[in-house]
Amino acid sequence: MTWYEALAVLAVGLGAGVLSGMFGVGGAVLTTPGIRVLGATPIEAVGSTIPAILPGALSGTWRYSRAGIVNWRVGLVCGATGSVLAVVGAWVSDLVNAHLLMVLTAVLAGWGGVSTARSGRAGGAASEEVGEAAREAARVVAEDGAATVAAGSATTVASAHLGTATLALVGSCAGFLAGLLGVGGGVVMVPAFTAVLRIPIKEAVASSLVAVAIFSVPALITHVTLGHVNWAFALLLMVGSVPRAQLGSHLTLGSSERTIRVLFGGFLVVLAVVYGSAELAAL
Repeated sequence: MTWYEALAVLAVGLGAGVLSGMFGVGGAVLTTPGIRVLGATPIEAVGSTIPAILPGALSGTWRYSRAGIVNWRVGLVCGATGSVLAVVGAWVSDLVNAHLLMVLTAVLAGWGGVSTARSGRAGGAASEEVGEAAREAARVVAEDGAATVAAGSATTVASAHLGTATLALVGSCAGFLAGLLGVGGGVVMVPAFTAVLRIPIKEAVASSLVAVAIFSVPALITHVTLGHVNWAFALLLMVGSVPRAQLGSHLTLGSSERTIRVLFGGFLVVLAVVYGSAELAAL
């Protein structure tokens, strides 16, 4: 690697750190195509991005935790279930054409961008419906007394179990894709959190980073064992990404929900079109 290529990799890491903190995506949506362009083989582009994901995610999580917007239940459930599937995804990546994995990364980024942008209107409507339902439930409880309270408690418990199952499903899918494609998993979780679970975008970003940090560990161990990590790329990405994750989280905390959705969705769509076209041409 020449000195100017090393500087370019470092710059990619800096940008990835900002994206990680801003959008809860782990940063690999930029580092994977970035180091691919700079000379990494397809499988190195998948594996070499993962060492930078863990410290970057921890850095961003710490900043969001101080602001009090991390939903720890969401992050921990998704992280725990995704950890197992991250190993499976990393193992499968050794059996699949690496160029196809790069194309799949582009498709995934495009889907995430479109769904996140569209979730803004749906999220607002859902919030109003939830608020109205809560007010109606309070009125019924006041009228019907203890029996209604007991029934409401049973419903709450059932909803909690359903929520955990949904979180486990989202975490499993994100973990598998994280291991398979070398992405942090946030590109799956943030759109799912906002569109499916109706979580506000800032809370979704913060909680996603918790899960990203957890299941990056088994994914990293598996990719290192399989020999997919080029440490020259990995170390430079780590140096660049960690401090900039703090900057990214600061920008998100100071922005509106709509602005974050527009920036996140637009970035992923542009990345998908440019990067996906290049990899299809390589195929």
